Amino acid sequence: MAVLGQRAGGTPLTRREPGLAELLAGPVDRAARGLLGCRLVAGGVTVRLTEVEAYSGTGLDPASHAHRGRTPRNAVMFGPAGYAYVYFTYGMHWCVNVVCGVEGEASAVLLRAGSIVDGLETARARRVAVRRDIDLARGPARLCATLGIDRAFYGTNLLDGSGLGLLLPRDGKVGEIEAGPRVGVTGAHDLPWRFWLKGDPTVSAYRRHVPRRAST
Repeated sequence: MAVLGQRAGGTPLTRREPGLAELLAGPVDRAARGLLGCRLVAGGVTVRLTEVEAYSGTGLDPASHAHRGRTPRNAVMFGPAGYAYVYFTYGMHWCVNVVCGVEGEASAVLLRAGSIVDGLETARARRVAVRRDIDLARGPARLCATLGIDRAFYGTNLLDGSGLGLLLPRDGKVGEIEAGPRVGVTGAHDLPWRFWLKGDPTVSAYRRHVPRRAST
């Protein structure tokens, strides 16, 4: 398993960091595509990212948590890039994003799914009710549960090895990338900012947001 502060093979992370840092400093949709195939190490488990979603900033993207401006909840989204934005949803699940773009202009990439490449037994122990390994990190809440990600990860650096998680570059070709609408958002429904690795079994199912009907 990779050690925080090092990449595979024991080389210091600083040898590889500029590639990721440059990627994350750019436009959020480009960063999202570039994160596919990268690896995230946390809680004794490593996943290879297979599905992500891009979210832009203030006034630009009605589905973004930063759409209406800075709040205590979304402050980390305003940069710098490479930090973790973690939030709690539906009163039961954690989701993790990688902050992207220019500092001061909020944007982030939601990590939606991944395949386990190291620490499988640890992942199974965390999610004993899951029958298939491909379902361990299939979906943003499952990914966080498998990696042990919670509120403690909020605002931590994912690039330099100082935090609780470590983002590592791709270690090979990723194959074909597909794009489509984001899952379950209440605004900009058809913006094709969800990206995934074509044919990968860990990619989560698409569900379009359905507004609730007003009671009569």
